[in-house]
Amino acid sequence: MSTLKCPTCGGTDIETGAHTVCTGCGVVLEDQVIVNEMTFDEGPSGHVMASGTFVSSDSTGVASSFNAGLMIGGKESKEVTLQNAKRGITRICQKLHLKPDIIEAAVNYYKLVLKKNLTRGRKQQINHAACIYIALRFDQSELLLIDLSDVVGVCVHELGRTYMKFAKELCQNPPSTGKFCLKLPPSLKNIYKLLL
Repeated sequence: MSTLKCPTCGGTDIETGAHTVCTGCGVVLEDQVIVNEMTFDEGPSGHVMASGTFVSSDSTGVASSFNAGLMIGGKESKEVTLQNAKRGITRICQKLHLKPDIIEAAVNYYKLVLKKNLTRGRKQQINHAACIYIALRFDQSELLLIDLSDVVGVCVHELGRTYMKFAKELCQNPPSTGKFCLKLPPSLKNIYKLLL
């Protein structure tokens, strides 16, 4: 017997579980009861882990499982990813002797693309370089995409595709360099000069 009382029939024979139901008239009193308790399960290898669902105060959609969020050194996976991105972006910018403003802008662009899940399935160096290139375009830097790809050591075509995808998804229309560059191997430079 429960201390709850059915507002419809006045009965006190209430069954609780996933749903709270009056057994007298069949009215569902509570649906999907949220419980504020912690439960633990034992995994196949014998380790114990918290089980359940975490619902944050600003949650608007599906709750995340306790086991889904990876914790590394007491920090959430997303926090670690952002720290690694800042470190990677800073390293690339230092190689190119870029201003701290570019680093900050590139990290902010990275946060936006991370929020839209655009970084999945790509090498982090390419994600970092694409964010740097967006920041460079808005800073109206003369650095070319091919120069950035050389420093990072990635394919210029893949970097260009990633840059275009990020710019499009972020609704950014960065200004172009206004500069045409034709890079030829040393053996072909003489032929090119003859053609001009």
